[in-house]
Formats: sequence, C-alpha cells, structure tokens
Amino acid sequence: MKIAIIGPESTGKTVLSERLAGYFGAEWVPEYAREYVERLDRPYTFEDVCYIATHQIEEEQRYAANQLVIFDTDLIITKVWLEYCYQKVPSFVVERLGNRYIDAYLLCAPDLPWEPDTVREHGTDRNFFFDWYRREIEQTGSPYIIITGAGDTRFENAVEAVKKLIEQ
Repeated sequence: MKIAIIGPESTGKTVLSERLAGYFGAEWVPEYAREYVERLDRPYTFEDVCYIATHQIEEEQRYAANQLVIFDTDLIITKVWLEYCYQKVPSFVVERLGNRYIDAYLLCAPDLPWEPDTVREHGTDRNFFFDWYRREIEQTGSPYIIITGAGDTRFENAVEAVKKLIEQ
C-alpha cells in the first residue's frame, strides 16, 4: 500500500511520515521539494517545480505494488503549487494523478502552531491550502483520513488511521 502524508506547511508531515514508516517497518520517502529548494541560490521557477514533479513520479515508480510505503508529500501538493504560483499545470502531472498511484492519504490538519523556516511561505493561508488539498484528494477517488492532534496524540491518530486503511 502506498500512503502519502500531505497537508499545509508546518503541519508535521515529515516527522509524522518518518515515525509511521519506522512504526510499520515501511519504506519512507522524504520530501524532495524541500531538499531541492533549500539547495537553490535563487527563487524557484516553474521549471524547478516541474523538475520536482518529475522526480516525485520517479520515486513513486521505484516501489513494488505489494510494499507498504509512506511518502512525505505527494504530487497533489506540487499540482496545487503549480496552479497557485503559475496558474498552469503540465499535462503529465494531471495524467499521473489520474492514474491513482497513491492508495490512500493522511491529510494533516493545520492545528499545530506555525513554525517558520527558510522554505515555508504561507503561514496565514494554511486553512485555504488544507481545503484545496482535500478537494484534490477527493478528485482522485482515493480514501483519506484527516489527522489532528499534537505530539504523541497526532502520531497515535495517524497509526490508527494507517491500520484502518490497511484493513480496508
């Protein structure tokens, strides 16, 4: 099963996805966009975001169908970012999302305090992006569970959600 952890900035996706992978003995795929953007010595461009999308697709294709894999983020976030920043999305992104590679999503609610860093941009718009991500997930037809809570409670809620998704 392929499970993607998505949500607005500063909602604990990285910590949560890594902990879940450890708990379930699953493969963990870290967020590539953060790594890529942090290495740039200039503002990112449309072409950069398209490159990130291509890399995400390549990462998805590395895993067998019968593996449990936890992805820290997903192409949905990249699609939203392309639409939000550039008002256009390449057809290869739309096509990939239409193929429903991700089996299920954990959507992290923006109920944690905002923690700024060098890559985060939209601390006051987290509810706006949360709603947008939810709509995008619903368009894929994939199941999803909203994850709330802080610290160990958030992790425990996510563990129960993954168990539920695996049992379906």
